[in-house]
Amino acid sequence: MTTPQTKEAAALPLNQILDGDCVEAMRGLPDASVDLIFADPPYNLQLKGDLHRPDNSRVDAVDDEWDRFASFSSYDAFTKAWLYEAKRILKPNGAIWVIGSYHNIFRVGTAIQDAGFWMLNDVIWRKSNPMPNFRGKRFTNAHETLIWASRSEDARPTFNYEALKALNEGIQMRSDWMLPICTGHERLKDANGDKAHPTQKPESLLHRILLGSTNPGDVVLDPFFGTGTTGAVAKMLGRDFIGIEREAAYREVAERRLSKIRKFDKTALEVSVSKRAEPRVPFGQLVERGMLRPGEVLTSPRGNTARVRADGSLISGEAKGSIHQVGAALEGAPSCNGWTYWSFKRDGKAIPIDLLRQQIRAELS
Repeated sequence: MTTPQTKEAAALPLNQILDGDCVEAMRGLPDASVDLIFADPPYNLQLKGDLHRPDNSRVDAVDDEWDRFASFSSYDAFTKAWLYEAKRILKPNGAIWVIGSYHNIFRVGTAIQDAGFWMLNDVIWRKSNPMPNFRGKRFTNAHETLIWASRSEDARPTFNYEALKALNEGIQMRSDWMLPICTGHERLKDANGDKAHPTQKPESLLHRILLGSTNPGDVVLDPFFGTGTTGAVAKMLGRDFIGIEREAAYREVAERRLSKIRKFDKTALEVSVSKRAEPRVPFGQLVERGMLRPGEVLTSPRGNTARVRADGSLISGEAKGSIHQVGAALEGAPSCNGWTYWSFKRDGKAIPIDLLRQQIRAELS
């Protein structure tokens, strides 16, 4: 079952690759229509000549025409132009991820702040298998930097904290990610057996980004689509994508790749959800609906008791207030989670009041 689309979303070229310049293509998209943007813009490497290995074989570096700019000022103008359109088409609570190397990420970061985006994190992608520095004149370039920013300071972008924690074996996800570059079967090749794209990103990187900052049914835009890693992962995870790519050879590879991708089933798309993200249920609603009655006695694990009042507050001796305030007073503690502290009795069994809250949340979902 697909998520209902707004009129704006229905008019979007969902799950398509648009042919053309990214700025011009984005100008054709409606305002506030995209949930997330992942951008892997040209690095502007400024290569001056061929790079060779110690055995004198040539390194297949990024020397394509799309990565060449006449000057830093021309690169900055290009960056400002596509970021302007990116901000326009993002929804109010939308966010953007941009990846780059030391050649460009600092210039892009400045442009992101100048455009009015709000920085959330920078993330270091530490490559577990980086290309060596063959000349031995610099450190091995073993990482790239990602910037995660919301559309504005007041935005509330999606962040699936619990899902990322589960992905990281129950440990809070950090801002340094150890992931391999594309190799083996994941590295797409052209008809000659050469790399189809010099900077193809691994699916593991996009999986982490989309799992953590989007939900099923969200629209993800990639204005530098390349061979379609963003689209492939979005399709697997039940997100809609829009790709923009001006190079026909890359579009052809991406289309072929996407035709072989299948969406995960509905059960597999479900992820761990933070309790903070669940609907808020006031304790008084349990009283209003007759799930608990005024005068009913609640008990704590240590045998403390309190009575439910008609307005959803509790009273226990001199202590009066919310389920949290009365629990804290009885324990002599600065705070208390009343939902896990209090229980009620049915047929002689103690039942946590949180069970009633979960019943209401199930009705709201």
